Amino acid sequence: MTAFGQLQVIGLREWIALPQLGMVGLRAKVDTGASTSALHASDIVPYERDGTRWVRFTAHFGTLVQRRHRCDAPVVSVKTIKSSNGHAQQRYVIRTAMALGDRVWPIEFTLTCRRNMRYRVLIGSKALVEGQFLVNPALSYVQDKPVLPVLESLPGAP
Repeated sequence: MTAFGQLQVIGLREWIALPQLGMVGLRAKVDTGASTSALHASDIVPYERDGTRWVRFTAHFGTLVQRRHRCDAPVVSVKTIKSSNGHAQQRYVIRTAMALGDRVWPIEFTLTCRRNMRYRVLIGSKALVEGQFLVNPALSYVQDKPVLPVLESLPGAP
């Protein structure tokens, strides 16, 4: 069963895409204990474009083969995030479309170094609520990988 009423069931790990950033085929871990989602990023450089704050960064994804992708996105805010070990860190927050299964919706990501983590992307509870997902932690990769026709229908998709 992959649906429960209006809610779609997802597992602890799922394939996602970030089409507005030009990234497809990312493995993400669901973290219901985290409010905001997180994306592994380095070389983070803030700048201004047409009077708006933006950030340029290198996104890292892939587990066996490390892939990098240079991205630009408007800054939504800067948040202080406290990690599970109690360490507080200032992070840039961006908002971009995420595709999971057959759903595509905008979510917020904090940009942070996840170099020592197995998963380069965490999906937090706010994204799960907005996407109307139910998590079964006993399962993984329940939903199909996002397909190109769904991604191409997005405004600003590559």
